[in-house]
Amino acid sequence: MTDITRLSAADLAAELSSGTVSSVEATRAHLDRIAAVDGDVHAFLHVSDHALDVAAEIDRRRSAGDALGPLAGVPLAIKDVLVTTDMPSTSGSRILEGYMSPFDATVVSRARAAGLVPLGKTNMDEFAMGSSTEHSAYGPTHNPWDLERIPGGSGGGSASAVAAFEAPLALGSDTGGSIRQPAHVTGTVGVKPTYGGVSRYGAIALASSLDQVGPVSRTVLDAGLLHDVIGGHDANDSTSLADAWPSFADAAREGARGDVLRGLRVGVIRELPDSGFQPGVSTAFRAALAAMEARGAEIVEISAPHFEYGVAAYYLILPAEASSNLAKFDSVRFGMRVNVPGGTVEDVMAATRDAGFGDEVKRRIILGTYALSAGYYDAYYGSAQKVRTLIQRDFASAFERVDVIATPSAPTTAFKLGEKIDDPLQMYLNDVTTIPANLAGVPGISIPAGLADEDGLPVGIQFLAPAREDARLYRVGAAVESVLVDTWGGPLLDRAPVLGGAR
Repeated sequence: MTDITRLSAADLAAELSSGTVSSVEATRAHLDRIAAVDGDVHAFLHVSDHALDVAAEIDRRRSAGDALGPLAGVPLAIKDVLVTTDMPSTSGSRILEGYMSPFDATVVSRARAAGLVPLGKTNMDEFAMGSSTEHSAYGPTHNPWDLERIPGGSGGGSASAVAAFEAPLALGSDTGGSIRQPAHVTGTVGVKPTYGGVSRYGAIALASSLDQVGPVSRTVLDAGLLHDVIGGHDANDSTSLADAWPSFADAAREGARGDVLRGLRVGVIRELPDSGFQPGVSTAFRAALAAMEARGAEIVEISAPHFEYGVAAYYLILPAEASSNLAKFDSVRFGMRVNVPGGTVEDVMAATRDAGFGDEVKRRIILGTYALSAGYYDAYYGSAQKVRTLIQRDFASAFERVDVIATPSAPTTAFKLGEKIDDPLQMYLNDVTTIPANLAGVPGISIPAGLADEDGLPVGIQFLAPAREDARLYRVGAAVESVLVDTWGGPLLDRAPVLGGAR
């Protein structure tokens, strides 16, 4: 019998629908996989006690002839930044250790309503601040390709859970690349939707103008299926778009079977020179472009002169918004409280935040508070917002000439755990290609592009499209995925040497 955990979400859904596999069987298989490998991977912070009960109810409803969604009975991992009523929601921080939310995040409630089975909450950098999942208060997650390497961040737990076949699907959040960069280093698929296309209600806020919830998967079609479930307008989110969205799964199917690449104009940014990237990343990126060009795509050099300032602008805007959003963790309303005998409320607050926040969170709160302080607001935060506008204009100009923009999803393959933890600048530069999409609010997708020659680790290629054109990314992503998988002779994860596939 085929290993259930190796099935794509789409294939598993088909098995469930036909009755070949029950949701209880599928859920138990993934729970067994978690028990077998998560001691090494540490993708999960909490595994659900109710998953098998939820799965049994889906099986009962299916047997009764109830109308069920396309993904009903498929297991799902949930990034711990998304609040849940039946599992702790910590955002990777000690200050929220054991916190139980009185409500579900909108994307979680939609997943439940669609019949997906929550497996547990995945590890992450504390409050989504990081590119390696080393800043989790509960210890780092390990990359299934090499357990001594990082799985990306902040959503390394979700990406590793999917890459290690612990879950077929996961939910993530992307503030500056936290879905796409982990996808790059784990050989998975990650999508940052258009800002406002997926509700942020119930996502513990880092930077409200940048945060976006999205899907993590092993195939583009699977991402589209999950996106169809979680997307759409939400009255609880004031930034939610009221658009009527097409089916992203249908767009992925069209891309996989159609001639989508013929005549497609693909922009390559002149200001992102190869010298800034690991050679193996550049080689895989160029090879993917060549494969697209061989099938009729037109590669167009474009200019985005302000992209090089994206990281600097982002690390003023994000800390400023984070310092405001994290002010709510004050020891008074919820979360950790450190008692100070005879102390004032301010003393308790200071002691709690000192004990509850990690070094990276403290660093960004200090930076953000400084950037927003009197006398510096215009010089720092105000200037960064002006750069943001210039980056948005770069995108608008580029999309007048091209249909999508292509970049490497990150500058390097997965680096060793501990290698950059004490060098914040090098850590921040991991998001150089992903940050501009968050600043502009446009959608992005990272799909596997191959393995780097020098270390045999995964490399991703990122595609960006105009705002609201998420379906275009699914068509292009699925078309490129189909071409590359044929080139490799099978999915990239089948070649993972540690937990994923061949040894």
